[in-house]
Amino acid sequence: MNWIPLTSPEQLQEIKNNNGYSIIFKHSTRCSISMMAKRKFEFEREALPENTPVYFLDLISYRDVSNKVAELFHIHHESPQLLLIKDGECVYETSHGEISAEDAASMIA
Repeated sequence: MNWIPLTSPEQLQEIKNNNGYSIIFKHSTRCSISMMAKRKFEFEREALPENTPVYFLDLISYRDVSNKVAELFHIHHESPQLLLIKDGECVYETSHGEISAEDAASMIA
């Protein structure tokens, strides 16, 4: 899995300015539910179009970036959480056991 580490607010602005789709996966390294959601997402990753950037946010290490995600994309913080961004706007958000690369891929297709 080619995760793009999301470690700075500047990267969020880049995602916001991007045309097309991006995914942000917010993960808590202290949560077993988050670990299971991450494994499931990685298992299903092939369902996503090959060129879809997938950002990985360790929200324990980068809490300030996680807070900025909520603010910038107008979503309520959850953990784990998946956001599908299209042309700078969050068009789909899900969390916990509902996280699915296949569901995200169906929204992109």
